[in-house]
Amino acid sequence: MKSVPKLIRRFVGILLLSSILIVLINFIAFVVLMASYIPDKDASPYNIARETGKALQSSTGGNYVLSENMSAKLTDCGAWAILVDNNTLKVTWKTENVPSTIPNDYTLSDIANLSVGYLDGYPTYTGENEYGVVVLGFPKDSFWKHTQPSWDYSLLSNFPQIVLNVLFINIMLILAIYLIANMKLLKSVKPITKGIQGLSIGENVHIPETGVLSEISVNINHTSDILQEQKKQLRKKETARANWIAGVSHDIRTPLSMVMGYAGQLGNSPSLSETERKKATVIVKQSERMKNLINDLNLASKLEYNMQPIMKKEENAVAVVRQVVVDFMNMDIDDRFPIKWKTDDKLTVCNINADKDLLKRAISNLIQNSITHNENGCAIYVSVSTYNNKCIICVEDNGIGVSDEQIEKLNHTPHYMVCDTNTTEQRHGLGLLIVKQIMDGHSGTVIIDHSEYYGGFKTELTIPL
Repeated sequence: MKSVPKLIRRFVGILLLSSILIVLINFIAFVVLMASYIPDKDASPYNIARETGKALQSSTGGNYVLSENMSAKLTDCGAWAILVDNNTLKVTWKTENVPSTIPNDYTLSDIANLSVGYLDGYPTYTGENEYGVVVLGFPKDSFWKHTQPSWDYSLLSNFPQIVLNVLFINIMLILAIYLIANMKLLKSVKPITKGIQGLSIGENVHIPETGVLSEISVNINHTSDILQEQKKQLRKKETARANWIAGVSHDIRTPLSMVMGYAGQLGNSPSLSETERKKATVIVKQSERMKNLINDLNLASKLEYNMQPIMKKEENAVAVVRQVVVDFMNMDIDDRFPIKWKTDDKLTVCNINADKDLLKRAISNLIQNSITHNENGCAIYVSVSTYNNKCIICVEDNGIGVSDEQIEKLNHTPHYMVCDTNTTEQRHGLGLLIVKQIMDGHSGTVIIDHSEYYGGFKTELTIPL
């Protein structure tokens, strides 16, 4: 079940990626947000307080003067300012907008408190001046000051590691919550994927109809029931068809043998005229063709429904093919269909795991196919070779051949049925079908094509060594 772990890895990957993106987006948003609220260097209250302390100058008569630029800047900020004398700790100068609640006398403790905190609720900041301390006060809702900062140094030094640990723990918690929340879904996916795989190979599937994906489970079970019923009905039809073919073949053999026997006697009877004897000979010939057709039909049916046992054992393909070739040579009395043995003399042994009788039948069908389709005679070329750990048996001829369209049909039409309207001897094409079925039983292949060297018809059988 490779699909379930793959699905889980996909879910987990999406979860981790989403978590990392969320953290990253939050961090960027936090930085942008903080940057929008943190004042720049020129607007910092600390810098303004230091600048005010430097800008405040003493004039004649013991008065103090603040530059116009600095006064305008304080006005823009809504801030007020006072100068506390170093010696008397009294206010010796202040701006016009100083609130009335601001005292004029201070102690060292007051100065220490206002430098880090507030004065009457106003956030205050100090600046150095040669005559005292300049205190700037800003509106109450302008700044927030942390009045008692105190941090353990080890906390600050270990802060990056702490952040990483917290981030890792958060991701693990999110992952755990995600897996727990989707556990039922993951449990439902596994039997469904197993059921679909079972359907693809024709198994009877029934998976529990529970969980969040129960509707899919119901549909898969229903589909399995339909497929099994169709398979059962198809098996009945195939069995009935095979039994019918076998029964008809058996029932026809006896009367056909009688027809052939009596027709043979009539063909040799001296009491009949020459014309009548020729008619009897035609009856014998056509009866022989009918007998061969019945035998081919019966064998094709048995091979199609696996009723013909295939008894495989190690055979020398060169010897088997040579024996078939010799048998056909002995039958060709008038030498109208000479057979040429084109196998390399060095190749004497080519062992394959095969049923000898069925292999001989396949080679015989190919040679007979060349004979049947070339009434005016032709040369037949037979060869055995090996390539890429496979045994290749090739039967070619230099006869009339076939068209490209017929080649395409012979390679892709499952039944090879051919009806030649231009000849009285119609061809059923079962010979090539039987060859293909025999090769299927041997895990081999059949390739039908034009003969490149001889110009006729070519059939190539490939069987694993």
